[in-house]
Amino acid sequence: MTSLIRASDLAAKLQDPNLVLLDVRWSLGATDNREKYQAGHIPAARFVDLETDLSGTPGEHTGRHPLPLPEDFQAAARRWGINDQSTVVVYDDAGSMAAARAWWLLRHAGFPRVLVLDGGLQAWREAKCILSTQSPVPEPGTVTLSWGALPVLEMAELEDFDGVLIDSRATARYLGVEEPVDPVAGHIPGALNRPTTDNLDDSARFKPAQTLREGFARLGVEPGGTPPAAYCGSGITAAHQVLALHEAGIEAALYPGSWSQYCSYPQNPVATSDEIHRS
Repeated sequence: MTSLIRASDLAAKLQDPNLVLLDVRWSLGATDNREKYQAGHIPAARFVDLETDLSGTPGEHTGRHPLPLPEDFQAAARRWGINDQSTVVVYDDAGSMAAARAWWLLRHAGFPRVLVLDGGLQAWREAKCILSTQSPVPEPGTVTLSWGALPVLEMAELEDFDGVLIDSRATARYLGVEEPVDPVAGHIPGALNRPTTDNLDDSARFKPAQTLREGFARLGVEPGGTPPAAYCGSGITAAHQVLALHEAGIEAALYPGSWSQYCSYPQNPVATSDEIHRS
């Protein structure tokens, strides 16, 4: 079952009293995400701060965006007005890269009714739908969340992992040609590269499920096979990879600490060349 919703279908549901809209605009290093939200968002959408609401406090070896504590995430979900019967739709304005993090966390916390607006705010504008500058203050929700509903791969499990490990970063970072964020360039040995941008078409919408399946098959990942795992720089865009795999009918684990955690240990081996998966 798809976790994507089209702008036209969302517009038809705006009056649903059980609908909760979350605006998860974020880009690395940006400090004006809330200001962009206030300048225009989908009516009734609540702003979600990825750095504080969808991430925990980083430490020396946690990676840049560790998962939030379960109790903190439940408190945030209630602050957004989520109840057990709610349907949540998340979106951003950058190809669903940040929205996928919210989707993954809610699913990981056992909340089943969460969708990603395919194409994000760009698709909403293209559909000629209205924007609002009013910031709603929702009634606190009463949702009860759990934790651990989606598979997670931890750093200590990497050595024995027998599935395909997908590096979701840009190829130049994977190869160690450049590294604009983390102190070490390269990738986890054995990982195969598929940038998350490969999941999207020119309009920042997800490619059709069959096209996604064909792309993952080139890495040796297919429905019914050994589940893969995905990582990126800090676990944000890797959630986008997990969402794309989900759309292709493939369950995948997320390595939350990702490269920023892995490279914080100087003893960990680093690769800087293409990995050969099969002849």
